[in-house]
Amino acid sequence: MDDIIRPLMPHQPVIDGFEFASAGAIQQGVWPLADFQRLRDMLASDAGEVAYRVQGTRDENGRPALQVRVQGTLQLRCQRCLEPLPFEVRVEDLLVLAATLSEIHAEPADAYAPDRIVAGREMPVRELVEDELILALPYAPRHESCAPRAAEEGQGSSPFASLRGLMRDKH
Repeated sequence: MDDIIRPLMPHQPVIDGFEFASAGAIQQGVWPLADFQRLRDMLASDAGEVAYRVQGTRDENGRPALQVRVQGTLQLRCQRCLEPLPFEVRVEDLLVLAATLSEIHAEPADAYAPDRIVAGREMPVRELVEDELILALPYAPRHESCAPRAAEEGQGSSPFASLRGLMRDKH
């Protein structure tokens, strides 16, 4: 089992993707948000931590895969008021392993198929977890109280509706 999971640096294990999946191995733990370099730039604060679990498995077609679970609360920035916004993340994703990128490209595109990733002999677990966190982020996070005004005024309303009314009054 030591050959399947090795520390790259302290608290940063790496796995051999195919061996890990074939063995049904499990790697789990908790990471501080400050350890996720790419994610930090998207957060209002890097205080806190996330729990993760990566388990080797096989998909419904018998291909080696990784079941990745990530859970925690991220502090995002509301895109309306720019105040911190707590965002609960609960991700469970199946990543089917491929030996090469061309193997992935050879498959027909299917929006409902599990994601495919190229497996390596040294796959940093932290990067797998960080990828899942980044993919879970909303495009433009905002508080419910900061909802667009159009939603408050009715669904058919647009920002130009009052301008249209002024134009009619002039003519």
